[in-house]
Amino acid sequence: MANKILHQLSVATSIAASSASLWRGTSLVTAAVQPKKRLRLYDMEGSPFCKLVREALTALGLDAEIYPCPRGGKYYRPEAIRIGGKAQFPLLVDPNNNTVMYESKDIIDYLFQTYGAQQTPAIYRPGKLRPLASGAGSVLRMMRGITGRAAKQPDKLLELWSFESSPYTRLVRERLTELELAYVLHNIGKEQFADMGPAAMRVKPGPYKPKAGGRREQVLAQFGRVQVPYLEDPNTGAKLYESSKIIDYLEREYAV
Repeated sequence: MANKILHQLSVATSIAASSASLWRGTSLVTAAVQPKKRLRLYDMEGSPFCKLVREALTALGLDAEIYPCPRGGKYYRPEAIRIGGKAQFPLLVDPNNNTVMYESKDIIDYLFQTYGAQQTPAIYRPGKLRPLASGAGSVLRMMRGITGRAAKQPDKLLELWSFESSPYTRLVRERLTELELAYVLHNIGKEQFADMGPAAMRVKPGPYKPKAGGRREQVLAQFGRVQVPYLEDPNTGAKLYESSKIIDYLEREYAV
């Protein structure tokens, strides 16, 4: 019972964090063509600057390999320093164009121009206030997703279906960062009004029908439902919905 109450409190503060950022990273803006090689983002879930980049990834529907670099991290933080020369995040590596980039604004502009064939929409430009709003969200979450913990490292990347503003998925991404578990992020932002609301109680009544030709239609065909977070672990064969179950699984399987 105590764990359930604590989890619901975490969900409540996660909802507040998404509200502080005005729910950016909820909807698809432009359906980008997935690059041949996946983008690689060296990232801390609790960093307000990393969050801005992940919002843009959702807006473009781009998948990426996420390499968590929490404070005290032993695995991907040193790797990021070797690649870019300094401990600064986010760090984007695009193997399709031999591009290595720091600075959230530069990364966001690059993503929209390269994969969205457009200038960055005003709502996704960092400016001065957006990092503050993202930072407020991190404070509401008590700076989770910042500091690393001891964990076993799997051989293969985990896979997470998500969109950035999802309060439930944030809790999973925080734990993945803290345990330094790298994963493939599959972004399935909302594509139409019928997508709005949690999977169990969407705003539009009646049977759910995703947008034809969209990523959510693909997900429905592949898995039988569209709900985030959804985690697959190719190391164990685990396939899980529900943030609380996923977090419990990560703790049992990987935490030391």
